[in-house]
Amino acid sequence: MKSISLAELTQLKEGFDLEAKQATGREGRGELPVSFFESYSAMANTDGGVVLLGVKEKGHVFEVIGVPDVERVHRALWDGLNNRERVSANLLSNASVELLKIEGKNVIEVRVPRATRQQRPVFVGKNPLGGTFIRNHEGDYRCPDEVVTRMLADKVEESRDSRILYHHDFDDLDVTSFSRYRNHFKSKKPDHPWNGEDDREFLRLIGGWRRERETKKAGLTAAGLLMFGRYPEIREVFPFFMLDYQERPEARADSRWVDRVTPDGTWSGNLFDFYQIVIQRLVRDLKVPFRLTGDTRVDESPVHEALREALVNTLIHADYSGRASVLVVKRPDMFGFRNPGTLRLPVELAIQGGHTDCRNRLLQGMFRHVGLGEQAGSGLVRIYSAWRQQHWRAPELEERVFPLEQTLCQMRTVSLLPPEVVAEMEQRFGATFSHLTEVQKLALTTVAVEGKVTHGRLHEMTSAHPRDVTLALASLVQRRMLESSGAHKATCYFFPDEPPAEEPGLAFLGASATPQVAPAGDTPPGAGNDATSSEHSRPSSEHNGLSSEHNGLSSEHNDSVLSAEASALEAIAAPLQQKRRVSPDVMRATLLRLCQGRSLTLAQLAKLTGRSPTTLRTHYLSALVEEGKMALRYPGNPTHPDQGYTTAEKPPAE
Repeated sequence: MKSISLAELTQLKEGFDLEAKQATGREGRGELPVSFFESYSAMANTDGGVVLLGVKEKGHVFEVIGVPDVERVHRALWDGLNNRERVSANLLSNASVELLKIEGKNVIEVRVPRATRQQRPVFVGKNPLGGTFIRNHEGDYRCPDEVVTRMLADKVEESRDSRILYHHDFDDLDVTSFSRYRNHFKSKKPDHPWNGEDDREFLRLIGGWRRERETKKAGLTAAGLLMFGRYPEIREVFPFFMLDYQERPEARADSRWVDRVTPDGTWSGNLFDFYQIVIQRLVRDLKVPFRLTGDTRVDESPVHEALREALVNTLIHADYSGRASVLVVKRPDMFGFRNPGTLRLPVELAIQGGHTDCRNRLLQGMFRHVGLGEQAGSGLVRIYSAWRQQHWRAPELEERVFPLEQTLCQMRTVSLLPPEVVAEMEQRFGATFSHLTEVQKLALTTVAVEGKVTHGRLHEMTSAHPRDVTLALASLVQRRMLESSGAHKATCYFFPDEPPAEEPGLAFLGASATPQVAPAGDTPPGAGNDATSSEHSRPSSEHNGLSSEHNGLSSEHNDSVLSAEASALEAIAAPLQQKRRVSPDVMRATLLRLCQGRSLTLAQLAKLTGRSPTTLRTHYLSALVEEGKMALRYPGNPTHPDQGYTTAEKPPAE
């Protein structure tokens, strides 16, 4: 048994995804809660976490209740974990369950690891469809069947791109793309024996063509089609396939692009050509310091190499059955990369290096054959190393499950302590700033640069112990230099009265980066690179936040909102869209007017107001519900996926 204080327990909460459960039972003797295995499934399928049995949490404050009959709860825990009718897999060892003594009371700590790709999905009951849960910030959610299906596919398929497409052959390839690849291969490996083979055999040797020995059937592999195919043929197999590069002139998430590359009919639309086009745009403004290797000038820097790695990683790790698009963004202050699908490894292992589990191994090999990428799990290591050499802020790597599965990497070209930001902080906080610790200064400058900071983000950028990071952030809140919202691992910190405008996540995703969800057969949604095209010059329904496809205001999501109401709702929310900052009273009054006589979901309100769901929920909606001025659509189920907010009261005057 380990004794810790309540203060120590509180300090741990931001380092883990943590769930507190009272576990006293009806009789007060101690009982394993029915919801435990849902949390166990959700944590295992996401990033792992900690469940505390015998602790109550209210308003993000812990209250130790204690577990009277520890043995009874222990027995129920292990009986359930080892019962395949109760839960699909036991990921715990004896070391995963520890008895703590807090304030003289017994608390059971259960550390749930992240399940490996081969173990997922971890589900409750006998059926993964309906029994699989995932974690989103501070709640457990039933996993959509589509996501479960992809988990099952990842579980059994070592490589997602090796399947044979029996009805696709060499005629479905873009001949120019394939010829260009062969020329690259030959220039890299002029003496390689494969250079003497004909096109079909060469394609087979690099993994683009396969023959099934048992049936003798042959065809392109998924990798061959993705790498060299024509866009319409690729969409036949991958209906949501979309490649998108955007160059934005301003350091703002909602900045419109000035240069864009999408499949628009002027080029093949495949991965190889996308890489060739985009890499040139990514590096064309980089300054190259004069450097010699022997007598030869080197015209590339580590930053060039890092951007190559990031682009290749985005393409080879993507789940092309997913609905999100491949997105690459270049801004004056950063480079952003998104691919559909989550990582096959925990983020920490991916960053650490030496571990590799590529989703598309044939694509990985095809890029490697022409000198792009290595199969050594070192790509992210080189990216982080290059950014450290420039003294830039550490890249951010993040997985998202909602609204779509995706992996995002944001690489800011901003120093850790920019002189102009330090000067701003000195002006804002006066002499107090100069007396802060380095960790505290880094926290404040990160908020100034990135809009917010989390415990995990600050820990990425400093060698300080996690406990010191916790204490630094808590001290800044105590001094009222920062405020916080959210709970546990999702807690974010920001300047007082300046909550982050974006939803938790990375900043390069704007309205123009809405995930591609059009069905196969639609006109390819490319706009080419003409900055004066009609798509670019006028606000279209695709980007104005109120289209029926993307904004969640259609009857599919909320049958109480008719399409005719959209313009009226926009008019009510217009003051919030026009101003980044408004007073809390104006925000509350506007939310009440929007929800008067109708039920709107959190996502709908976020679209209408231009604020993040977390900001709305933590700063306004929860308070309005507690005050009785708003009501939940599903009051008995606060985490219902279609939860809505409504009010029958007369809204206050503007």
